[in-house]
Amino acid sequence: MNIDNYYSTRKNVFERIQDASTATKLLMSLMMACFTGLMAQIIIPLPWTPVPITAQTFAVLCSGLLLGKKYGCLSQILYVVLGAAFIPWFGGMTGGVEVMLGSTGGFLIGFIIASYFVGHITEKYAKARNFTRMAIVIGIANFALIYIPGLAGLALWFNLTQGASIGIIDLLMMGLVPFILGDIVKILGAAGVSKVFLPKE
Repeated sequence: MNIDNYYSTRKNVFERIQDASTATKLLMSLMMACFTGLMAQIIIPLPWTPVPITAQTFAVLCSGLLLGKKYGCLSQILYVVLGAAFIPWFGGMTGGVEVMLGSTGGFLIGFIIASYFVGHITEKYAKARNFTRMAIVIGIANFALIYIPGLAGLALWFNLTQGASIGIIDLLMMGLVPFILGDIVKILGAAGVSKVFLPKE
């Protein structure tokens, strides 16, 4: 395949996804929710924090890239709602409302917000789909839109379960610092997906 055919195919696939029927988009959202659940099972527990390292953030970021703000966001709503209801596909094959009320509940809410944000930028600004700009966009989604509600939820959980407030340093060591390197890898991977699969015009 020459470069012109590659660009043409990439644009056609992107447009077919954008122009797909509502039923097809709903199915794609469900499939992306399943992919998020699958990636959540790639897990590295850490002894000093209840928040494990997982690969699901990569799926979250890609959901907005590939499905746009509405259906990418919907995929994460499905992931959270179905996981809370009856599907044990959160990290470590867990599920139920208790996970939403636990140490990682805030991160799950952040997944929905981040997917919408990435999808919005992807849909509205074609020039943002290159590697560098999308890495910045995804970095903002990851470190602001996921971690702010995630750390807030973790602090609330700690306060309710331990009966004491947690210091900011301890909070960052539990919910942010151990994940930075892995998150950078996932951000660059998602930016690579944008560069390879999304048209730039």
